[in-house]
Amino acid sequence: MSHLSPALLVALFAVAAVVVWQAGTYLSDTTDVLAQRLKLGDALGGLLLLAIVTNLPELVITVSAALRGQVSLAVGNILGGIAVQTLVLVVLDAFGQGHDKPLTHRVHTLEPVLEALLVVAVLTVVVLGAQLPVGLLGGRVSPAEVVLVLLWMGGVFLIGKAQRGLPWRPHAPANGRPAPPDDASSKQKPFTGSSTRRVALVFGAAALATLLAGWALEVSGEQLADQWGMTGLLFGATVLAAATSLPEVSTGLAALQLGKPELVVSDIFGGNAFLPVLFLLAALVSGKAVLPSAQASDLYLTGLGILLSSVYAVGLVFRSRRQVGRLGLDSWAVLVLYALGMLGLLFIKQ
Repeated sequence: MSHLSPALLVALFAVAAVVVWQAGTYLSDTTDVLAQRLKLGDALGGLLLLAIVTNLPELVITVSAALRGQVSLAVGNILGGIAVQTLVLVVLDAFGQGHDKPLTHRVHTLEPVLEALLVVAVLTVVVLGAQLPVGLLGGRVSPAEVVLVLLWMGGVFLIGKAQRGLPWRPHAPANGRPAPPDDASSKQKPFTGSSTRRVALVFGAAALATLLAGWALEVSGEQLADQWGMTGLLFGATVLAAATSLPEVSTGLAALQLGKPELVVSDIFGGNAFLPVLFLLAALVSGKAVLPSAQASDLYLTGLGILLSSVYAVGLVFRSRRQVGRLGLDSWAVLVLYALGMLGLLFIKQ
């Protein structure tokens, strides 16, 4: 795409953004139906279906970078977007349907808390594994890259087990009645009368559209950054961050219209927990361990992702109703910490 003019690149970026946005609506609608029919529940459905699909563009970029031997690009692609994807919850808290109550207050289960803890655990292993020498296990893979896959699989198992019941009960509401569902959850939902085969086909088509359009977003955005003379750090924090977060924003808004806040939170935390799993794939494709090539800025952003995930985990436990403007207190804390984190990133030596 390097031969294309800036006008054509902007047009391609805009068209791809529209495709991703529309595909996100279909992904949320079909994931809701598939999660019910496969008896996955909203949390596990968001973790296994929606989160992986919305990260397909990152998978393609990671594999492409690994094939070219640019392992540092693969690491930056995986770790650079985790904090930004967490910030999507702030956007959804402000603009999603039902914003009269904070997003974390509308979540009525503990599975998203476990998913947030899985993100913290996975990212902690990333920080630890990046300190290990390249030569371990013959230099072809890092021990941490194997542990990340096993840790993610174990987390998925525990979250699935939690959906079958936890050995404690929350306090009942003050009036002795169960909390009413969001108004959106009582509306007629798309695809409820469709066959499972048709729903799966629509889900697959939307996933393919997200893959191709997401790849076009990132590639056209990268070319625009080169032509406009943007630095890698500035590009990652603006154009690339906006491009890679579009699928999560689109699917999140659609899920909130369905009255599925658990699906929204699971999409974000599930995607953040899944991305580091791609380190093993990148290592197998490139033929060498990629995690030890993490730069100081990559690990800095990893730590920021841990911090932001922890804040939302606390918010999900306390479920405060307090808002300032259109945001819950936890979203304000995440927004401030992210802004301070981006400011600190400018002082990291690249």
